[in-house]
Amino acid sequence: MMEPQGTISRIMSEEIFMLAFLLWCILLFFCWPLALVVLVLYPIVWLVLLPFRILGFAVEGVLELLKAIILLPARLLRGPRRAW
Repeated sequence: MMEPQGTISRIMSEEIFMLAFLLWCILLFFCWPLALVVLVLYPIVWLVLLPFRILGFAVEGVLELLKAIILLPARLLRGPRRAW
């Protein structure tokens, strides 16, 4: 039985989080000052990169709109889809 897509992405997200936490714990064990610096600087770096993520969403939206406009004649000529 196949799992819903949301369940799979949630499991992958949890695995990535656990891997990141494990790597941070290893860094804390071997070099605790660097681990503390990473812990303090991560939110600052996230805030600095936030405008670029927002810009990426905007650019992706514009490109999807252009794609839809360009492919509209082909979709209209193809006609209605049949349900199987």
